[in-house]
Amino acid sequence: MKYKVDRSSHIPAYMQLYYQIRADITDGVIPFGEKLPSKRTLCAETGVSVITAEHAYAILCDEGYAEARQRSGYYAIYRSCDFISTGAPVKAEEIKKAASHGGAGDFPFSVMAKTMHRVLLDYGEAILVKSPNKGCERLREAVCAYLLRSNGIKVEPRQVVIGAGAEYLYGLAAQLLGTDRVYGVEDPSYEKIRRVYGAAGIKYELLPLGSDGVTTAALENSTATVLHITPFHSYPSKVTASASKRREYLDFAKKRNGFIIEDNYDSELTVSRKNEDTVFSLSDDGRVIYINTFSMTVAPSLRAGYMILPENLVSDFDARLGFYSCTVPVFEQLVLAELLDKGRRINEKE
Repeated sequence: MKYKVDRSSHIPAYMQLYYQIRADITDGVIPFGEKLPSKRTLCAETGVSVITAEHAYAILCDEGYAEARQRSGYYAIYRSCDFISTGAPVKAEEIKKAASHGGAGDFPFSVMAKTMHRVLLDYGEAILVKSPNKGCERLREAVCAYLLRSNGIKVEPRQVVIGAGAEYLYGLAAQLLGTDRVYGVEDPSYEKIRRVYGAAGIKYELLPLGSDGVTTAALENSTATVLHITPFHSYPSKVTASASKRREYLDFAKKRNGFIIEDNYDSELTVSRKNEDTVFSLSDDGRVIYINTFSMTVAPSLRAGYMILPENLVSDFDARLGFYSCTVPVFEQLVLAELLDKGRRINEKE
């Protein structure tokens, strides 16, 4: 084996192992059906604990790269040929069982109040200063650090755009990619996605969801060159795209010289566990724009979100759309930055 753990890295040991083993599985180094190294072998080679090895394997199993077999060990179950989906369209009765979009959130009010008080004391009148157009550097740096430790996504603050909620960021993304394109939208999906595109005069197609994402037949028959997807807990179906489906989305965009807008509204603000793999993190050719908000984990009234641009679109955004003023007050941005850093400090103690 060749797995190593860098003790000086900000990425937890179990995540380092996860990324290395996942790469071997997707690259075919560990082919479909082959047994993975035992936990004890992994521990002996890398010096990690059994719990750390178990955590890495649990994530691989959760995301469809491996499976545990009783009294036998772990086996690779990922195949690139599984891009062909057999998932049937989501049934209406299944959609009705899904939770509503944008609930009140469970974030402790006491934590929010203390954080706001701390920001007022630390920053004083600085909260009255106009925000930079892309958002405060402090929050953009905090978002970058959060994405690195929770998803292994390494981006720079210049790639981050802060905006007042997902709908506003959808509009910016559409202006950047072009309103003369055909956009593919999940069916069913969050209603405001369609309304934003419709209001901008964008032609869009509804692509039916199967059990693991947009069906392969719908992708093949679509004329879209921009795909708007919610790979994790799509609303209202709660469908989560499999590992193979996420790579199928990337293959779709590459073949059509298109782009993907990845909408991940249902993610966690905390970092006590590894989040679902994003399509952005799997992309290597700059075809994915990532959008997320803090509405689900803090409160819907906190109209703040962020958009991550691939490196190849940053200059284009700055030249064409950089004149837009940031729509989130500086005070709220600094509060969010403190909350993200608080998560980092808690995670380091663990």
